[in-house]
Amino acid sequence: MNVTDWNQAYQENFTPWDKGLPSPPLVEWLTNNTLSGSVLVPGCGVGHDVAHLVSRGIDAYGLDIAPTAVERAKAHYPQLAERFVCADLFEFRGQYDAIVEHTCLCALPPEWRTKYRDAVTSLLKPGGLFVGVFFINPEMDPGETGPPFGISPDELTALFAEHFQVLGSQSPTAAYPGREGRESLRVMQLTSA
Repeated sequence: MNVTDWNQAYQENFTPWDKGLPSPPLVEWLTNNTLSGSVLVPGCGVGHDVAHLVSRGIDAYGLDIAPTAVERAKAHYPQLAERFVCADLFEFRGQYDAIVEHTCLCALPPEWRTKYRDAVTSLLKPGGLFVGVFFINPEMDPGETGPPFGISPDELTALFAEHFQVLGSQSPTAAYPGREGRESLRVMQLTSA
């Protein structure tokens, strides 16, 4: 199976990234921080992060390219069904006060990273926040090339440096089992489009 055919992956229930609960680093971060205004979660999958954000009073919306993922998100969280949109991030339009990312960047081929950064930049309002949980060191089998595609902290800094100011960066203490020490949570603010 082509693992980058995301809809096929959901149809065949090959979704090892779906752990059935929101991102632990994001949950941890939200215990001491909050987001205001409208928030977009790109690559939302079946919607666990969106549901957690909404449960905290945040006006969050999820976006995914896989119709089956969006259908499942709506079925999982019927009270939030209108908050899930099936669309291509690179063609989607809107303006958000914040974007919350978890596993979206690492799912894309590395050569798409600047395209991803530009999409995120265009979707944020001036001064908007970008809160990301990034895969720094994914566990790979010998010969495996991804996805997920890890990104080093220095690569992450370089990728967003032109348009964003880093407000905070940390190695989360909370993680899905097996991801301890493999992720970095970074909060960035859009300074120029």
